[in-house]
Amino acid sequence: MTHQNDSELLNSILQHLNESGLEALLGGFATLLNEAMLRQRSEALGAQPYERTDTREGYANGFKPKTVQTRMGPLELAVPQVRGDLQFYPSALDKGLRSEQALKLALAEMYVQGVSTRKVAAIVEHLCDGPVSSTHVSNCAAKLDVHLEAWRNAPLGIVPYIYLDARYEKVRQDGRVLDCAVLIASGVDPSGKRRILGVSVALSEAEVHWREFLNSLQKRGLRGVQCIVSDDHTGLKAARKAVFAGVPWQRCQFHLQQNAQSYVPQRDQRAVVAAEIRSVFNCEDKPAANQRLKELVARREKKTPKLAAWMEANLPEGFTAFDLPKAHQRRMRTSNPLERVNMELKRRTRVASIFPNEASLLRLVSARLMEISEEWETGKIYLNMQSDNSPQDA
Repeated sequence: MTHQNDSELLNSILQHLNESGLEALLGGFATLLNEAMLRQRSEALGAQPYERTDTREGYANGFKPKTVQTRMGPLELAVPQVRGDLQFYPSALDKGLRSEQALKLALAEMYVQGVSTRKVAAIVEHLCDGPVSSTHVSNCAAKLDVHLEAWRNAPLGIVPYIYLDARYEKVRQDGRVLDCAVLIASGVDPSGKRRILGVSVALSEAEVHWREFLNSLQKRGLRGVQCIVSDDHTGLKAARKAVFAGVPWQRCQFHLQQNAQSYVPQRDQRAVVAAEIRSVFNCEDKPAANQRLKELVARREKKTPKLAAWMEANLPEGFTAFDLPKAHQRRMRTSNPLERVNMELKRRTRVASIFPNEASLLRLVSARLMEISEEWETGKIYLNMQSDNSPQDA
């Protein structure tokens, strides 16, 4: 296999698609992935094929065939090999692989435990390339769980900013289908990079679950926290105060706008109220926001007294971001970064719909969160932590 330039590669794939239609889609993707792996090997070696250079790190050593099962079907790949002291494995085969394995295992567990539908059984046999057994499922789960457990217990260190959020998934237990809480923490480290800090899954009482989860983050070395962003989740407030006493809390401004709608008696006034609340949060500084809030409360005290009282009591919980450096305020006003993570998790979990147990759910969300965290940590800086008045390392 030799390198193709971008034009040749694209023309080859397009011609194949034109000749064979959608049936060629999988082959086209395999061609792209093979080329990506080939280019990555050249970068790792520090030399192009047959190039003579004193800076090369090793030598190409042919290819190894590999079939990767995906939801589109099997991908027939040629994995580039190297010889010498260089350790090389294409990152393209790592990214997304853990969450695919976890999803297969979730479906396979449903199948083995006899709670799946015909549709799920068919999917399992297609993904796993044949029937599955409980022994096969257990062996695969054990291998994957070792890596995920190590990631969930990795040391944390200084994390100035933290986002907390929760979502719920359906889990089967003792013949019943129950709501299972998935707690997620992400953060921004002193370098300005985001990372997923941890995840916990349990059917337990909300406050107990939150307290155990936050304690586990501290036990892993989490320190230097200077602001926590979250919604007003049941149980979270008490747990947060107990574990992170004295740490400023920024209540998600987006969720505050949504919560206010429960106090708006007329549906046609909801957009008006949302705009009024945004006008408070969009003020230049905290004194201006407090003044704007007073004006709105005074205006609404007679016509909508319950809304006015709610705004006066709750909106100030969204003002903490005003105390942060100006350059950080916009991205610290809401928990939206985790909302987007939740959307990505939902894209994966809705395939299984109902998980056979808590372990299966934890496995899938851990695998996907681990991949997301790796993308963040190797991607762009999220916040410039070197700006004036940025949080200092503790």
